[in-house]
Amino acid sequence: MHKPKYQRVILKLSGEALAGNEGFGINPPTIQEFVKELKAVHDLGVELAIVVGGGNIWRGQIGAQMGMERAQADYMGMLATVMNALALQDTLENAGVPTRVQTSIEMRQIAEPYIRRRAERHLEKGRVVIFAGGTGNPYFSTDTTAALRAAEINADVILMAKNNVDGVYSADPKIDQAAVKFEELTHLEVISKGLQVMDSTASSLSMDNDIPLVVFNLNEPGNIQRAVMGENIGTTVRGK
Repeated sequence: MHKPKYQRVILKLSGEALAGNEGFGINPPTIQEFVKELKAVHDLGVELAIVVGGGNIWRGQIGAQMGMERAQADYMGMLATVMNALALQDTLENAGVPTRVQTSIEMRQIAEPYIRRRAERHLEKGRVVIFAGGTGNPYFSTDTTAALRAAEINADVILMAKNNVDGVYSADPKIDQAAVKFEELTHLEVISKGLQVMDSTASSLSMDNDIPLVVFNLNEPGNIQRAVMGENIGTTVRGK
């Protein structure tokens, strides 16, 4: 087997991905399938960190409809990511993969507080680290969390796993049949073209720290491992 292209990776996993076809909550067969893929990557000796979203439990639009203050709604979203992280941790450990959850909002009874050097040490010891709670601040997405943590732990790449989307397109391929898929882009092109890869704060942070991004379809079995090995399975975003 070829050596993995990336040795230390951050996988950005949306909360919606854990819901499967249910659209809400956590679907056990779905999370178990993801864990099989994560275990295969871990078994390659890759240092794996995960940033998980919370959209399967709480979405900001619901708060807006309730007239809720944005900061309050965002904190609820951060708590949702912690619930997903704990579910992911338990499933990983049941599969024999040592895992640590670190939260940006302290809740010591259930997880470690985020400490950069401790996270790096866990990775060096072969533990999967799940970063939960976003950045710990409202107004910042989990995309930004992925870019921030990738910069902090010197990750080789951010793997942006998308639901039934196999890369970055010039337009929504479900709406516009003339939409063109990009094989490679720069971060600056993503920002200037207004492509919906990740939010502008996350894109700028990735560009400033020269962190490559691989966007691929999560729903294709084996794609996480293919992305780690460096296969051309989606869109690669790098450089300025």
